[in-house]
Amino acid sequence: MQPSPASVLDRARSVFRASKGARHDFTASLVVFLVALPLCLGVAVASGVPAELGLITGIVGGLVTGLLPGSSLQVSGPAAGLTVLVYEAVREYGIAALGALVLAAGILQLAMGALRLGRFFRAISVAVVEGMLAGIGLVLIAGQLYSMADREAPASGLGKITGLPGMLTGMFGSEHALTAFGLGVGTIAVLVFWRRLPAKLRLVPAPLAAVALATGASLLFSLPVATVEVRGLVEAVQMPDAAAFGGLLSVGAIGTVLAFALIASAESLFSAAAVDRLHDGPRTSYDKELIAQGAGNTVCGLLGALPMTAVIVRSAANVQAGARTKASRVLHGFWLLLFSALLPATLGLIPVAALAGVLVHAGCKLIPVRQLAELWRENRGEAFVLVVTAVAIVSVNMFEGVLIGLALAVIKIAWETPHVDVEVVDKGAGPVRVHLSGHATFLCLPKLLDALEALPQDRPIELDLAELRHLDHACQTSLESWAARHSAQGTDPVRVASGA
Repeated sequence: MQPSPASVLDRARSVFRASKGARHDFTASLVVFLVALPLCLGVAVASGVPAELGLITGIVGGLVTGLLPGSSLQVSGPAAGLTVLVYEAVREYGIAALGALVLAAGILQLAMGALRLGRFFRAISVAVVEGMLAGIGLVLIAGQLYSMADREAPASGLGKITGLPGMLTGMFGSEHALTAFGLGVGTIAVLVFWRRLPAKLRLVPAPLAAVALATGASLLFSLPVATVEVRGLVEAVQMPDAAAFGGLLSVGAIGTVLAFALIASAESLFSAAAVDRLHDGPRTSYDKELIAQGAGNTVCGLLGALPMTAVIVRSAANVQAGARTKASRVLHGFWLLLFSALLPATLGLIPVAALAGVLVHAGCKLIPVRQLAELWRENRGEAFVLVVTAVAIVSVNMFEGVLIGLALAVIKIAWETPHVDVEVVDKGAGPVRVHLSGHATFLCLPKLLDALEALPQDRPIELDLAELRHLDHACQTSLESWAARHSAQGTDPVRVASGA
């Protein structure tokens, strides 16, 4: 039986659409690869680990997480948001323990996804998340300013910031430091002004162009600046051993694992929500995406690499480049693997100051200046939570700073939610009518009892509770005690119309 002309035409159209979609995915994968390459390297160097470990995480993000269901277009890899935490973990426990920490975090993410907890991350206070990112951004910027001058940064976030004036003034006595810092500043300038160049030039992603130009200038003028140390992809792999897993039993290590898992999960799922707003394709399944991130981090842990999250910069580049399916993010992982296998010596030419400049620029984007101004106008309580979270991260550390922010957000809710209105209607004759509305909890007792005890003692009282949405045990007991006292002192018992 010969196929009808209509069926042949439909088949041809579907093949054309598939080939057109494949071309879009292929092109998008190259764009994402070019964006991801300098960021993978920069995050690794800033985290205090070999640059190849950042590439390994990017490869796993493409070839493992990219293949799994969840979000079809967002791209995973090492992220600036975890740089500070990874640096602290490596300094505290050593690079040999990094794989065990990331592996445990990945398994925890898998468990949370299996328990369908992914959607609950959407309930985290936006002020806490933005405060977390702002704190990370401040510490990242401060730390990378030292790297731009080829100087060693202090260990603590507060030390990095307070030491900046001395570092900057001391830099002027060293030609080496001034040269490196100037190269970093030039990298930042390229990143800032790249979008103002003609469209044909902007086909090259800004991070790649900035690092390439800085590397070219360093080679052309033989600048005396530090470059990335190259060990080789296979040599950089450090699979965790029994000693590394034994170190997970300490309280500090458990806290680090929880921080890795919770912060990486929150950042990934918030990124997924943002990416969903950029395209009209399938929506993210949050639980499946959490499982995909957990699987990726489990593999990264087995290889001793950096933890991964979904990254909004790479994901947005993927969507804007016209990606249609997950093929683009898988291919970007393949291009990273191919680059690492064929051109590893190229990494040794890249100045550390240039990668530091890329991360200073990324850190500035983490500080939500515009959102903070809007919050201050609309809800100063939320703005306060954001600022305190950021300051706590800078002053203490990442994990404890986030816990302080979450605790403050809960206290804010507890303070704002219990609100009771007391309306007294006294027409001068007959009973005094008192209408209560809102949420009556123990936090409202001072206001409530002050209003009730100010009522006339020699008049009958009608207490209307019909509009109370909540009455807790403490308030109920106090109302009953007040009613009993008033009835004993007054002429008539208190009459109550209850609706709670």
